[in-house]
Amino acid sequence: MRALGYWVVDRVIEHLEGLPGQPAIREGSPTELWEALGGPAPEEGGAAQEALRTLADVALAHMQHGDHPRYFARVPGPSSYAGVLADWLGTGFNAIAASWGGGSGPATVELVTLDWLRELLGMPEGTEGVMTSGGSLANLTALAAARASAGPGVCYLSDQTHSSIPRALRTLGFPPEHVRVLPSDARLRLPLDALAAAVDADAATGKRPGFVVATAGTTNSGAVDPLPQIADLCRAKGLWFHVDGAYGAAAALCDAGRRLLTGIECADSLVLDPHKWLFQPYDLGCVLVSRPGALEQAFRMMPDYLADVMGAAGEVDLRDRGLELTRRARGLKLWLTFHTYGLARMRAAIEHGIAAAEYAQRLVAADKRWEVVTPAQLGIVTFGLRGCDYAEHRARADALADEGFAALTSTRLHGRPVLRLCTINPRTSPEDIAATLERLGVRVSRLGEAG
Repeated sequence: MRALGYWVVDRVIEHLEGLPGQPAIREGSPTELWEALGGPAPEEGGAAQEALRTLADVALAHMQHGDHPRYFARVPGPSSYAGVLADWLGTGFNAIAASWGGGSGPATVELVTLDWLRELLGMPEGTEGVMTSGGSLANLTALAAARASAGPGVCYLSDQTHSSIPRALRTLGFPPEHVRVLPSDARLRLPLDALAAAVDADAATGKRPGFVVATAGTTNSGAVDPLPQIADLCRAKGLWFHVDGAYGAAAALCDAGRRLLTGIECADSLVLDPHKWLFQPYDLGCVLVSRPGALEQAFRMMPDYLADVMGAAGEVDLRDRGLELTRRARGLKLWLTFHTYGLARMRAAIEHGIAAAEYAQRLVAADKRWEVVTPAQLGIVTFGLRGCDYAEHRARADALADEGFAALTSTRLHGRPVLRLCTINPRTSPEDIAATLERLGVRVSRLGEAG
Protein backbone atom coordinates (compact mmCIF):
# COMPACT_ATOMS: atom_id res chain seq x y z
CA MET A 1 0.00 0.00 0.00
CA ARG A 2 2.77 2.44 0.90
CA ALA A 3 4.73 1.72 -2.28
CA LEU A 4 1.65 2.25 -4.46
CA GLY A 5 0.84 5.46 -2.60
CA TYR A 6 4.35 6.81 -3.16
CA TRP A 7 4.03 5.93 -6.86
CA VAL A 8 0.83 7.97 -7.08
CA VAL A 9 2.47 10.96 -5.35
CA ASP A 10 5.42 10.80 -7.73
CA ARG A 11 3.17 10.67 -10.80
CA VAL A 12 1.12 13.66 -9.61
CA ILE A 13 4.27 15.71 -9.02
CA GLU A 14 5.65 14.67 -12.42
CA HIS A 15 2.36 15.81 -13.94
CA LEU A 16 2.55 19.20 -12.25
CA GLU A 17 6.22 19.73 -13.12
CA GLY A 18 5.76 18.69 -16.73
CA LEU A 19 2.54 20.59 -17.51
CA PRO A 20 4.09 23.45 -19.53
CA GLY A 21 5.52 20.93 -22.02
CA GLN A 22 2.34 18.87 -22.28
CA PRO A 23 -0.81 19.55 -24.33
CA ALA A 24 -3.27 21.86 -22.60
CA ILE A 25 -6.07 19.57 -23.79
CA ARG A 26 -6.08 16.16 -25.45
CA GLU A 27 -9.10 14.30 -26.78
CA GLY A 28 -9.09 10.63 -27.68
CA SER A 29 -11.36 8.68 -30.01
CA PRO A 30 -14.04 6.48 -28.39
CA THR A 31 -12.70 3.41 -30.18
CA GLU A 32 -9.12 3.85 -29.04
CA LEU A 33 -10.08 4.66 -25.46
CA TRP A 34 -12.46 1.71 -25.21
CA GLU A 35 -9.74 -0.57 -26.55
CA ALA A 36 -7.28 0.66 -23.92
CA LEU A 37 -9.66 0.90 -20.97
CA GLY A 38 -12.51 -1.50 -21.73
CA GLY A 39 -12.95 -5.22 -22.01
CA PRO A 40 -14.80 -7.60 -19.71
CA ALA A 41 -14.85 -6.91 -15.99
CA PRO A 42 -11.82 -8.70 -14.45
CA GLU A 43 -12.75 -11.94 -12.75
CA GLU A 44 -9.44 -12.08 -10.90
CA GLY A 45 -7.36 -9.22 -9.59
CA GLY A 46 -4.14 -8.19 -11.31
CA ALA A 47 -1.17 -5.91 -10.81
CA ALA A 48 -2.38 -2.68 -9.24
CA GLN A 49 0.59 -0.64 -10.43
CA GLU A 50 0.02 -1.67 -14.03
CA ALA A 51 -3.61 -0.59 -13.77
CA LEU A 52 -2.57 2.68 -12.13
CA ARG A 53 -0.16 3.31 -14.98
CA THR A 54 -2.96 2.76 -17.50
CA LEU A 55 -5.14 5.27 -15.67
CA ALA A 56 -2.33 7.86 -15.62
CA ASP A 57 -1.04 7.31 -19.16
CA VAL A 58 -4.36 6.81 -20.94
CA ALA A 59 -7.45 7.94 -19.01
CA LEU A 60 -5.97 11.00 -17.29
CA ALA A 61 -3.89 12.01 -20.30
CA HIS A 62 -6.98 12.44 -22.49
CA MET A 63 -8.75 15.40 -20.90
CA GLN A 64 -8.59 19.14 -20.48
CA HIS A 65 -5.86 20.13 -18.06
CA GLY A 66 -7.40 23.06 -16.24
CA ASP A 67 -4.20 23.52 -14.23
CA HIS A 68 -2.11 24.02 -17.40
CA PRO A 69 -0.59 27.53 -17.60
CA ARG A 70 -1.95 27.94 -21.15
CA TYR A 71 -5.42 26.55 -20.56
CA PHE A 72 -7.60 29.63 -21.09
CA ALA A 73 -10.84 27.94 -22.19
CA ARG A 74 -14.14 28.10 -20.32
CA VAL A 75 -13.02 28.59 -16.68
CA PRO A 76 -9.80 26.83 -15.71
CA GLY A 77 -9.40 24.89 -12.48
CA PRO A 78 -5.80 25.61 -11.42
CA SER A 79 -5.76 23.43 -8.30
CA SER A 80 -3.29 24.00 -5.47
CA TYR A 81 -1.17 21.18 -4.10
CA ALA A 82 -2.47 21.86 -0.60
CA GLY A 83 -5.97 21.15 -1.87
CA VAL A 84 -4.77 17.93 -3.47
CA LEU A 85 -3.18 16.81 -0.19
CA ALA A 86 -6.35 17.45 1.81
CA ASP A 87 -8.46 15.60 -0.75
CA TRP A 88 -6.11 12.62 -0.54
CA LEU A 89 -6.23 12.69 3.25
CA GLY A 90 -10.00 12.91 3.40
CA THR A 91 -10.40 10.10 0.87
CA GLY A 92 -7.88 7.96 2.73
CA PHE A 93 -9.84 8.41 5.95
CA ASN A 94 -13.11 7.82 4.05
CA ALA A 95 -14.40 11.07 5.55
CA ILE A 96 -18.09 11.89 5.44
CA ALA A 97 -19.78 15.21 6.23
CA ALA A 98 -23.48 14.35 6.32
CA SER A 99 -24.45 14.47 10.00
CA TRP A 100 -22.88 15.79 13.16
CA GLY A 101 -23.03 12.35 14.71
CA GLY A 102 -21.35 10.72 11.73
CA GLY A 103 -18.73 13.37 11.00
CA SER A 104 -18.55 16.19 13.55
CA GLY A 105 -14.90 16.95 12.70
CA PRO A 106 -15.32 17.24 8.92
CA ALA A 107 -18.59 19.13 9.45
CA THR A 108 -16.84 21.66 11.68
CA VAL A 109 -14.11 22.17 9.07
CA GLU A 110 -16.78 22.88 6.44
CA LEU A 111 -18.70 25.27 8.69
CA VAL A 112 -15.52 27.13 9.70
CA THR A 113 -14.41 27.50 6.08
CA LEU A 114 -17.86 28.68 4.99
CA ASP A 115 -17.79 31.29 7.72
CA TRP A 116 -14.38 32.49 6.54
CA LEU A 117 -15.87 32.97 3.08
CA ARG A 118 -18.90 34.75 4.53
CA GLU A 119 -16.67 37.21 6.37
CA LEU A 120 -14.33 37.74 3.43
CA LEU A 121 -17.28 38.50 1.14
CA GLY A 122 -18.88 40.86 3.67
CA MET A 123 -22.08 38.89 4.24
CA PRO A 124 -23.81 39.32 7.62
CA GLU A 125 -23.29 37.17 10.69
CA GLY A 126 -25.84 34.39 10.85
CA THR A 127 -25.40 33.60 7.14
CA GLU A 128 -25.55 29.84 6.66
CA GLY A 129 -24.04 27.70 3.95
CA VAL A 130 -23.23 24.35 2.49
CA MET A 131 -20.68 22.98 0.03
CA THR A 132 -21.75 21.27 -3.18
CA SER A 133 -20.17 19.73 -6.26
CA GLY A 134 -20.10 23.03 -8.15
CA GLY A 135 -22.06 26.02 -9.36
CA SER A 136 -24.88 24.08 -11.03
CA LEU A 137 -25.92 22.25 -7.86
CA ALA A 138 -25.14 25.31 -5.75
CA ASN A 139 -27.50 27.49 -7.80
CA LEU A 140 -30.22 24.86 -7.70
CA THR A 141 -29.77 24.57 -3.92
CA ALA A 142 -30.00 28.33 -3.41
CA LEU A 143 -33.05 28.71 -5.65
CA ALA A 144 -34.81 25.82 -3.92
CA ALA A 145 -34.20 27.52 -0.58
CA ALA A 146 -35.45 30.81 -2.01
CA ARG A 147 -38.72 29.34 -3.22
CA ALA A 148 -39.27 27.32 -0.04
CA SER A 149 -38.82 30.52 1.95
CA ALA A 150 -40.61 33.03 -0.27
CA GLY A 151 -43.15 30.88 -2.11
CA PRO A 152 -43.78 30.73 -5.87
CA GLY A 153 -43.16 33.73 -8.06
CA VAL A 154 -41.55 35.07 -11.22
CA CYS A 155 -37.77 34.84 -11.51
CA TYR A 156 -35.88 37.52 -13.48
CA LEU A 157 -32.51 36.97 -15.18
CA SER A 158 -30.58 38.14 -18.23
CA ASP A 159 -29.57 36.43 -21.46
CA GLN A 160 -26.00 36.29 -20.08
CA THR A 161 -27.04 34.35 -16.97
CA HIS A 162 -25.32 30.98 -16.71
CA SER A 163 -27.26 28.15 -18.33
CA SER A 164 -27.41 26.26 -15.04
CA ILE A 165 -29.95 28.80 -13.75
CA PRO A 166 -32.74 28.19 -16.32
CA ARG A 167 -32.09 24.46 -15.98
CA ALA A 168 -32.38 24.70 -12.19
CA LEU A 169 -35.62 26.64 -12.51
CA ARG A 170 -37.05 23.99 -14.86
CA THR A 171 -35.93 21.24 -12.48
CA LEU A 172 -37.62 23.01 -9.57
CA GLY A 173 -40.87 23.19 -11.52
CA PHE A 174 -40.98 26.91 -12.35
CA PRO A 175 -43.50 27.24 -15.19
CA PRO A 176 -42.13 28.95 -18.33
CA GLU A 177 -44.22 32.06 -17.70
CA HIS A 178 -42.44 32.48 -14.34
CA VAL A 179 -38.98 32.66 -15.92
CA ARG A 180 -38.37 36.12 -17.35
CA VAL A 181 -35.17 36.38 -19.44
CA LEU A 182 -34.30 40.02 -20.17
CA PRO A 183 -31.96 41.16 -22.96
CA SER A 184 -28.62 42.31 -21.55
CA ASP A 185 -27.43 45.86 -22.12
CA ALA A 186 -24.50 47.02 -24.26
CA ARG A 187 -22.12 46.03 -21.45
CA LEU A 188 -23.71 42.56 -21.27
CA ARG A 189 -25.27 43.27 -17.88
CA LEU A 190 -28.78 42.84 -16.51
CA PRO A 191 -30.35 46.27 -17.25
CA LEU A 192 -31.84 47.87 -14.15
CA ASP A 193 -34.54 49.89 -15.94
CA ALA A 194 -35.80 46.90 -17.90
CA LEU A 195 -35.76 44.80 -14.74
CA ALA A 196 -37.82 47.35 -12.80
CA ALA A 197 -40.27 47.67 -15.69
CA ALA A 198 -40.70 43.88 -15.95
CA VAL A 199 -41.32 43.58 -12.22
CA ASP A 200 -43.97 46.33 -12.30
CA ALA A 201 -45.61 44.90 -15.42
CA ASP A 202 -45.93 41.44 -13.89
CA ALA A 203 -47.32 42.83 -10.65
CA ALA A 204 -49.88 44.82 -12.62
CA THR A 205 -51.14 41.68 -14.38
CA GLY A 206 -51.50 39.65 -11.19
CA LYS A 207 -48.24 37.72 -11.27
CA ARG A 208 -46.11 37.75 -8.11
CA PRO A 209 -42.54 38.95 -8.72
CA GLY A 210 -40.40 36.73 -6.53
CA PHE A 211 -36.71 36.47 -7.38
CA VAL A 212 -33.90 38.22 -9.22
CA VAL A 213 -30.76 36.40 -10.35
CA ALA A 214 -27.77 38.71 -10.81
CA THR A 215 -24.35 37.58 -11.98
CA ALA A 216 -20.99 38.49 -10.47
CA GLY A 217 -18.71 37.63 -13.37
CA THR A 218 -20.50 36.17 -16.38
CA THR A 219 -18.88 33.18 -18.04
CA ASN A 220 -18.84 34.79 -21.48
CA SER A 221 -17.22 38.12 -20.63
CA GLY A 222 -16.69 38.50 -16.88
CA ALA A 223 -19.39 41.19 -16.72
CA VAL A 224 -20.81 42.11 -13.32
CA ASP A 225 -24.45 43.13 -13.08
CA PRO A 226 -25.21 46.42 -11.20
CA LEU A 227 -25.38 44.68 -7.84
CA PRO A 228 -26.02 47.64 -5.48
CA GLN A 229 -28.88 48.99 -7.58
CA ILE A 230 -30.44 45.55 -8.02
CA ALA A 231 -30.14 44.96 -4.28
CA ASP A 232 -31.99 48.25 -3.63
CA LEU A 233 -34.73 47.26 -6.08
CA CYS A 234 -35.13 43.85 -4.45
CA ARG A 235 -35.43 45.40 -0.99
CA ALA A 236 -37.99 47.92 -2.20
CA LYS A 237 -40.10 45.29 -3.99
CA GLY A 238 -39.67 42.45 -1.50
CA LEU A 239 -37.78 40.19 -3.95
CA TRP A 240 -35.24 37.51 -3.14
CA PHE A 241 -31.83 38.67 -4.39
CA HIS A 242 -29.70 35.75 -5.64
CA VAL A 243 -26.16 36.36 -6.91
CA ASP A 244 -24.47 33.76 -9.09
CA GLY A 245 -20.81 34.41 -8.32
CA ALA A 246 -19.66 30.93 -9.22
CA TYR A 247 -16.92 32.43 -11.36
CA GLY A 248 -16.28 35.93 -10.09
CA ALA A 249 -17.26 36.19 -6.42
CA ALA A 250 -13.89 35.02 -5.09
CA ALA A 251 -12.26 38.06 -6.71
CA ALA A 252 -13.78 40.11 -3.88
CA LEU A 253 -10.89 38.89 -1.71
CA CYS A 254 -8.56 41.39 -3.41
CA ASP A 255 -8.94 45.16 -3.79
CA ALA A 256 -9.17 45.14 -7.59
CA GLY A 257 -11.99 42.61 -7.53
CA ARG A 258 -13.75 44.09 -4.55
CA ARG A 259 -14.26 47.40 -6.34
CA LEU A 260 -16.09 45.59 -9.14
CA LEU A 261 -18.17 43.46 -6.79
CA THR A 262 -19.61 46.08 -4.45
CA GLY A 263 -23.09 44.98 -3.45
CA ILE A 264 -22.35 41.26 -3.40
CA GLU A 265 -22.67 41.37 0.39
CA CYS A 266 -26.36 42.32 0.02
CA ALA A 267 -27.34 38.98 -1.52
CA ASP A 268 -30.01 36.84 0.10
CA SER A 269 -28.17 33.91 -1.46
CA LEU A 270 -24.75 33.75 -3.08
CA VAL A 271 -22.94 31.01 -4.99
CA LEU A 272 -19.21 30.69 -5.61
CA ASP A 273 -16.94 27.92 -6.90
CA PRO A 274 -13.64 27.53 -5.03
CA HIS A 275 -12.54 25.05 -7.73
CA LYS A 276 -12.22 28.10 -9.95
CA TRP A 277 -10.59 31.19 -8.43
CA LEU A 278 -9.69 29.73 -5.04
CA PHE A 279 -7.51 27.09 -6.66
CA GLN A 280 -9.18 23.90 -5.45
CA PRO A 281 -9.23 20.47 -7.12
CA TYR A 282 -12.57 19.54 -8.65
CA ASP A 283 -15.15 19.55 -7.31
CA LEU A 284 -16.21 22.32 -4.91
CA GLY A 285 -19.04 24.83 -4.97
CA CYS A 286 -20.48 26.87 -2.09
CA VAL A 287 -23.90 28.26 -1.22
CA LEU A 288 -24.25 31.10 1.29
CA VAL A 289 -27.75 32.17 2.42
CA SER A 290 -28.15 35.23 4.63
CA ARG A 291 -31.59 34.22 5.87
CA PRO A 292 -31.03 31.78 8.77
CA GLY A 293 -33.02 28.58 8.52
CA ALA A 294 -33.88 28.92 4.83
CA LEU A 295 -31.71 25.96 3.77
CA GLU A 296 -33.12 23.69 6.47
CA GLN A 297 -36.65 24.77 5.59
CA ALA A 298 -36.09 23.51 2.05
CA PHE A 299 -34.10 20.34 2.72
CA ARG A 300 -34.50 19.07 6.28
CA MET A 301 -35.52 15.42 6.62
CA MET A 302 -36.10 13.31 9.72
CA PRO A 303 -36.45 9.61 8.84
CA ASP A 304 -36.59 7.05 11.64
CA TYR A 305 -33.41 5.35 10.46
CA LEU A 306 -31.40 8.54 11.11
CA ALA A 307 -32.82 9.20 14.58
CA ASP A 308 -29.53 8.30 16.27
CA VAL A 309 -27.59 10.96 14.30
CA MET A 310 -29.97 13.88 14.72
CA GLY A 311 -28.07 17.03 15.68
CA ALA A 312 -28.62 18.50 19.13
CA ALA A 313 -28.50 22.21 19.94
CA GLY A 314 -25.52 23.86 18.28
CA GLU A 315 -24.84 20.84 16.08
CA VAL A 316 -25.38 21.05 12.32
CA ASP A 317 -26.44 18.18 10.09
CA LEU A 318 -25.21 19.32 6.69
CA ARG A 319 -27.48 16.83 4.94
CA ASP A 320 -30.31 19.19 5.94
CA ARG A 321 -28.83 22.05 3.89
CA GLY A 322 -28.86 20.42 0.45
CA LEU A 323 -29.90 17.47 -1.69
CA GLU A 324 -27.03 15.17 -0.76
CA LEU A 325 -27.36 12.72 2.13
CA THR A 326 -24.04 11.00 1.49
CA ARG A 327 -21.58 13.89 1.35
CA ARG A 328 -17.82 13.74 0.99
CA ALA A 329 -15.83 16.10 3.20
CA ARG A 330 -15.29 18.86 0.65
CA GLY A 331 -14.28 21.50 3.19
CA LEU A 332 -10.95 19.88 4.08
CA LYS A 333 -9.12 21.06 0.97
CA LEU A 334 -10.16 24.70 1.17
CA TRP A 335 -9.37 24.81 4.91
CA LEU A 336 -5.87 23.43 4.28
CA THR A 337 -5.32 25.79 1.34
CA PHE A 338 -6.08 28.82 3.52
CA HIS A 339 -3.78 27.52 6.24
CA THR A 340 -0.95 26.62 3.85
CA TYR A 341 -0.81 29.74 1.68
CA GLY A 342 -2.62 32.39 3.71
CA LEU A 343 -4.90 35.14 2.48
CA ALA A 344 -2.07 37.38 1.29
CA ARG A 345 -0.79 34.84 -1.25
CA MET A 346 -4.29 33.94 -2.37
CA ARG A 347 -5.12 37.61 -2.90
CA ALA A 348 -1.93 38.03 -4.89
CA ALA A 349 -2.82 35.02 -7.04
CA ILE A 350 -6.26 36.48 -7.82
CA GLU A 351 -4.69 39.85 -8.64
CA HIS A 352 -2.30 38.06 -11.00
CA GLY A 353 -5.26 36.63 -12.94
CA ILE A 354 -6.93 40.05 -13.23
CA ALA A 355 -3.68 41.66 -14.43
CA ALA A 356 -2.99 38.85 -16.92
CA ALA A 357 -6.23 39.53 -18.80
CA GLU A 358 -5.43 43.24 -18.86
CA TYR A 359 -2.02 42.42 -20.33
CA ALA A 360 -3.65 40.28 -23.02
CA GLN A 361 -5.99 43.16 -23.82
CA ARG A 362 -3.04 45.51 -24.34
CA LEU A 363 -1.34 43.09 -26.70
CA VAL A 364 -4.49 42.58 -28.79
CA ALA A 365 -5.27 46.31 -28.90
CA ALA A 366 -1.77 47.03 -30.27
CA ASP A 367 -2.56 45.05 -33.46
CA LYS A 368 -5.11 47.10 -35.42
CA ARG A 369 -6.24 44.07 -37.42
CA TRP A 370 -7.78 42.81 -34.19
CA GLU A 371 -10.40 44.37 -31.95
CA VAL A 372 -10.97 44.08 -28.22
CA VAL A 373 -14.71 43.35 -28.01
CA THR A 374 -15.09 43.39 -24.23
CA PRO A 375 -12.26 44.79 -22.12
CA ALA A 376 -10.62 42.71 -19.45
CA GLN A 377 -13.06 42.11 -16.59
CA LEU A 378 -12.30 39.80 -13.67
CA GLY A 379 -9.70 37.84 -15.63
CA ILE A 380 -11.67 37.50 -18.89
CA VAL A 381 -11.07 39.34 -22.16
CA THR A 382 -12.78 38.81 -25.52
CA PHE A 383 -11.50 39.88 -28.92
CA GLY A 384 -11.91 39.21 -32.62
CA LEU A 385 -10.18 39.52 -35.96
CA ARG A 386 -11.90 42.28 -37.90
CA GLY A 387 -14.09 40.96 -40.71
CA CYS A 388 -13.79 37.39 -39.45
CA ASP A 389 -16.79 35.08 -38.99
CA TYR A 390 -17.46 32.52 -36.26
CA ALA A 391 -16.12 29.61 -38.31
CA GLU A 392 -12.75 31.30 -38.75
CA HIS A 393 -12.46 32.16 -35.07
CA ARG A 394 -13.43 28.61 -34.13
CA ALA A 395 -10.90 27.19 -36.61
CA ARG A 396 -8.09 29.22 -35.05
CA ALA A 397 -9.05 28.07 -31.57
CA ASP A 398 -9.32 24.44 -32.71
CA ALA A 399 -5.94 24.58 -34.44
CA LEU A 400 -4.32 25.84 -31.26
CA ALA A 401 -5.92 23.05 -29.22
CA ASP A 402 -4.98 20.40 -31.79
CA GLU A 403 -1.39 21.63 -31.66
CA GLY A 404 -1.54 21.18 -27.90
CA PHE A 405 0.13 24.47 -27.09
CA ALA A 406 -2.91 26.19 -25.54
CA ALA A 407 -6.68 26.07 -25.28
CA LEU A 408 -9.14 28.95 -25.44
CA THR A 409 -12.84 29.45 -26.14
CA SER A 410 -14.71 30.75 -29.16
CA THR A 411 -18.12 32.19 -28.34
CA ARG A 412 -20.68 34.81 -29.37
CA LEU A 413 -21.60 38.08 -27.67
CA HIS A 414 -24.93 39.51 -28.85
CA GLY A 415 -24.42 37.43 -31.98
CA ARG A 416 -20.88 38.64 -32.60
CA PRO A 417 -18.20 35.91 -32.91
CA VAL A 418 -15.24 36.37 -30.58
CA LEU A 419 -12.33 34.55 -29.04
CA ARG A 420 -12.10 34.51 -25.27
CA LEU A 421 -9.26 34.13 -22.77
CA CYS A 422 -9.79 33.32 -19.09
CA THR A 423 -6.50 33.93 -17.29
CA ILE A 424 -7.01 32.93 -13.66
CA ASN A 425 -4.09 30.51 -13.34
CA PRO A 426 -1.33 32.00 -11.16
CA ARG A 427 1.20 29.84 -13.06
CA THR A 428 0.41 31.67 -16.32
CA SER A 429 3.27 33.94 -17.37
CA PRO A 430 3.31 36.96 -19.72
CA GLU A 431 5.25 34.76 -22.15
CA ASP A 432 2.43 32.18 -22.10
CA ILE A 433 -0.11 34.85 -23.05
CA ALA A 434 2.03 36.48 -25.73
CA ALA A 435 2.96 33.17 -27.35
CA THR A 436 -0.68 32.06 -27.39
CA LEU A 437 -1.80 35.28 -29.06
CA GLU A 438 1.00 35.02 -31.61
CA ARG A 439 -0.17 31.56 -32.60
CA LEU A 440 -3.66 32.97 -33.11
CA GLY A 441 -2.24 35.54 -35.52
CA VAL A 442 -1.88 38.58 -33.26
CA ARG A 443 1.28 40.55 -34.00
CA VAL A 444 3.13 40.77 -30.70
CA SER A 445 6.18 42.98 -31.01
CA ARG A 446 7.29 42.89 -27.38
CA LEU A 447 6.19 41.25 -24.15
CA GLY A 448 6.28 44.34 -21.94
CA GLU A 449 4.99 43.99 -18.43
CA ALA A 450 1.91 42.07 -17.32
CA GLY A 451 1.14 44.70 -14.73
